[in-house]
Formats: sequence, C-alpha cells, structure tokens
Amino acid sequence: MPIFEYHCPKCEEDFEKIVFNDKTKVQCPKCCNGKVSKKVSAFSFKSGSKFVAASSKGGGCGSCSSHHCSTCH
Repeated sequence: MPIFEYHCPKCEEDFEKIVFNDKTKVQCPKCCNGKVSKKVSAFSFKSGSKFVAASSKGGGCGSCSSHHCSTCH
C-alpha cells in the first residue's frame, strides 16, 4: 500500500495518506479541504547491505551528480 505526501494550500498542513486506489478521496485532516496537492517526496531502497537514498530532485540518487546510479554504486 503506497503512502503519499500531500500539502493543503488552505491551512498549509503537510500530511501523509495511505492510498489504496485512484478512487480514494484525499482531504486535509486539519481543515477537511478536498483540494490538496500531492508532494514529490524522496524515497530510499536497499542495495546490497546499504540503504541508498533516491530523490526526484536534480540528479540521480543524491550521492553524486550522475543521472545513472550504476555509475557511482
């Protein structure tokens, strides 16, 4: 089950929500606003015995400037 991060522009609340499918209604838990935006979030994955941080911002995995993690890992 994927957990997504959201931001409410009405009350500026950031929150997470488990989303089961595309029919799941998401609203702010603080002010009940239904017009929230999904945030782009970083994630990590296990590579061998290490956890590697991956980010959608900028370059590849965050530990170097390469766009292909196989070049630095």
